[in-house]
Amino acid sequence: MTLDEVRPGGRVRIRRNGAPGSVGQRLMDMGFHRGVELQVVRNAPLVDPVEFLMDGQHVSLRHEEARFVEVEAL
Repeated sequence: MTLDEVRPGGRVRIRRNGAPGSVGQRLMDMGFHRGVELQVVRNAPLVDPVEFLMDGQHVSLRHEEARFVEVEAL
């Protein structure tokens, strides 16, 4: 499953960040590493962006970026 498929309220653990190039580096810089647990807080009214709660911080991503992150449900 990828991060963009998780519905609000869902809790997941990151398995792999498969984003290419600068997008992958940006996600790593934001804290999207293997083993990190996060929760989907909400989708914006027009679907993008998606808000996540990760390590006590709120982070937002577009669905096109979130689809590169493989996750497993908790």
